[in-house]
Amino acid sequence: MQPTCFEFTGEDGITLKADAYGDRNNPPVILSHGGGQTRHSWGGTASELASRGWYAVAYDHRGHGESEWSEEGLYDLAHFSLDMACLARSFDEPPVIVGASLGGIAAMLGAGEIHQEMFKAIVLVDVTPSLNLDGVQRIFDFMNEHIERGFGSLEEAADAVALYTGRPRRDDASGMRKNLREKDGRFYWHWDPKFFAQSEDSPEKPTRVIAAARAITLPVLLIRGRASDVVTEAEVQEFLELIPHASYVDVEKARHMVAGDRNDIFTEAVLGFLETL
Repeated sequence: MQPTCFEFTGEDGITLKADAYGDRNNPPVILSHGGGQTRHSWGGTASELASRGWYAVAYDHRGHGESEWSEEGLYDLAHFSLDMACLARSFDEPPVIVGASLGGIAAMLGAGEIHQEMFKAIVLVDVTPSLNLDGVQRIFDFMNEHIERGFGSLEEAADAVALYTGRPRRDDASGMRKNLREKDGRFYWHWDPKFFAQSEDSPEKPTRVIAAARAITLPVLLIRGRASDVVTEAEVQEFLELIPHASYVDVEKARHMVAGDRNDIFTEAVLGFLETL
């Protein structure tokens, strides 16, 4: 299914790019990607949701993909959450939020700090308020490794992604263009390097996110990749104590990038949860 591309205005006037799948008159679902990803990571899930009667909207976070970069480097968690709120309030009814990693943290802050009634429910994809720091460091190391030098070709970038994700590299690397920007004959990640500026919301200090999660009364589903080193069983149990009414799905043979590793199982888990609403 081909999406309809549109722009919307986020917090402090920043312009964000989004793709919409399905009939706008259907119940809305917002798909919010993780740090370093783009809205295109949701293509398969968004298409399936639309075919099953939902209006699925995937957007690029500020400083990511085709969305505008913040000149002031405003990439703290609060701004990602406020951007999500701007999109959520544009619908005629509260949307379900499906948030992976950064997108999930933004959803928890939005529900716990801003206004719960702007969301209908939340699906958290391999993210909890507290994260395994070794897994988080592995992500940061990967994202920082090529931040200055970039890549000499799309194939080189595809090799790096395959090594990181553990998935076989596709023969055709042209799809990597959606995740890269070209400058002076080299390819660089699509996100603003300022995104990595340290803030008070670092993984080592999750107090704010824990407090927000504890306040959530909405229906919540946590989907974890069983092989994830970012959300381990210890983090899952802590999360279920914070939100006792939450549901939990453990996806076999999936790591942190659950939707990319096992998209069919992941999408069915999301749809099963949506049917309970």
